[in-house]
Amino acid sequence: MLTVHHLGKSQSERIVWLCEELEIPYALKRYARDPVTILAPADYKALHPIGAAPVIADGETVLAESGAIVEYIVAKYGQGRLTLRPDDPDFAQFLYWFHFANGTFQAAMGRVMILNRLKLAEDNPMLLAMRARLDRAFDLVEARTRAADYLAGKAFTTADIMMGFSLTTMRYFQPYDLSRCPNILKYLARIGARPAYRRAMEKGDPGMGLLLR
Repeated sequence: MLTVHHLGKSQSERIVWLCEELEIPYALKRYARDPVTILAPADYKALHPIGAAPVIADGETVLAESGAIVEYIVAKYGQGRLTLRPDDPDFAQFLYWFHFANGTFQAAMGRVMILNRLKLAEDNPMLLAMRARLDRAFDLVEARTRAADYLAGKAFTTADIMMGFSLTTMRYFQPYDLSRCPNILKYLARIGARPAYRRAMEKGDPGMGLLLR
């Protein structure tokens, strides 16, 4: 059986959510972060050489990297669901937002998070540049969620699963005020209303407040 190794408050929530959306059988093994370092515990780090979440096991296959895992599960178990075919008019948008999640958005949030922890002066040029870059990324998501119900267009896809973590749980690590982004807030309300999302978050991170606004 497919086993999802889920580290609390991490990108592995994407994988739990995906499995719930597809309604496929899977075993969920939860791990708590170290209360002092807030990092993954030693037994989680031992699962894969990269030592980071997420990790899945499927028979003899052990796979890390959330984007790769999402593509693997959809290709093997999805039966065409949650993706778009190349002849779909929204295919390019689907590809863009799927890869934007970790290629640009998550990376921008991570850089600002690290710079903030360095306690730099507020007028530090690098800090200002990275904050501005993050604002532009949020502006782009705001514009897209004004134009379409979901990131690929009318259909909910794995692009939304990839972006969902960065717009919600990642803000536990790098807070961001969404009051200036009314369309993102409406989008998150649509995400939060999905039964599979609610099931996934309750199974993976029971009791955690969902940052949907």
